[in-house]
Amino acid sequence: MRLADIAARCGGEVLGDPDVLISQVATLRGARPGEVAFIAHPRYRAELAATRASAVILGEADRAATALPRIVCKDPYACFARVSALLNPAPAVAAGIDAAAVVSPAARVAPTASIGAACVVGAGAVVGEGASLGAGCVIGEDARIGPDSRLHARVTVYPHCVIGARSIVHSGAVIGADGFGFAPDGGRWLKIPQIGRVVVGDDVEIGANTTIDRGAIEDTVIEDGVKLDNQIQIGHNCRIGAHSAIAGCVGIAGSTTVGRHCMIGGAAMIGGHLAIADGVVLAGGSTVTKSIERPGTYVGVIPAEEARDWRHMVAALRGLERLTARVRELERRLRREEGGA
Repeated sequence: MRLADIAARCGGEVLGDPDVLISQVATLRGARPGEVAFIAHPRYRAELAATRASAVILGEADRAATALPRIVCKDPYACFARVSALLNPAPAVAAGIDAAAVVSPAARVAPTASIGAACVVGAGAVVGEGASLGAGCVIGEDARIGPDSRLHARVTVYPHCVIGARSIVHSGAVIGADGFGFAPDGGRWLKIPQIGRVVVGDDVEIGANTTIDRGAIEDTVIEDGVKLDNQIQIGHNCRIGAHSAIAGCVGIAGSTTVGRHCMIGGAAMIGGHLAIADGVVLAGGSTVTKSIERPGTYVGVIPAEEARDWRHMVAALRGLERLTARVRELERRLRREEGGA
């Protein structure tokens, strides 16, 4: 595409040759002629000077940093994402049901949907217009897959669960398995039937091998626009607020609510029955054991140190309570002495 046509579709001001042809996106360092790269941070200006890209996407502060044809925009990273999506559209859905699929006569599959080989679609299930099920997907009874959603190979959606429109679910994800619900009874565990559903909104992306448990009584809800990385565990009765993003290996225990527009770093662990406010940024590896009531950035992890230094640091932390008590006692004594003087 012409650079001018790309800018017309994705936004931004074109400087330099508007007719340069672009066929793919690339990094500044790896770009070749015919490709467009981007710069979103000043530390990459040295790479900008050496890039072989035919054009670049950059911010207003860098508009004069190169003589290459360029798109100047407010947010180069977001513009780059739009350009990449424009040049790399998802493959078109080939409508039809593979001969090796098993689709219940009581299911409803839209004529424009695609059902891959070895898929199983249960009775009462609904697969919407333009939806695509990759090979080996299993859609349980009365489950619903929304229009234009794309399930990659071997996704399992348990009975009665819902996937909204235009959502993407990657291979190995399991939506709606039983939550971890057991009641102690005389040294044994009684299973509590998990009778809720998982309800996934529109424009959600769920990473490979991520698991989202169905609610014990009410539904587990993933709101519109949420982005989940690979290998995340979301417990029963959780609610993830709209447009939140959660990185890989995060674990969220049951009945916890994560607000809207939150960002949770990889391997963070969030306890059960908590509430995380809108707009919270949680650093990777953090452990959350109480609710977070205000937006902001939170860190709850001790960074890696040499083993000896780490042990000393932990020992000092364990002594903080005693040290605090001693300081308070000294303050009380000082106030008494000052009062007596």
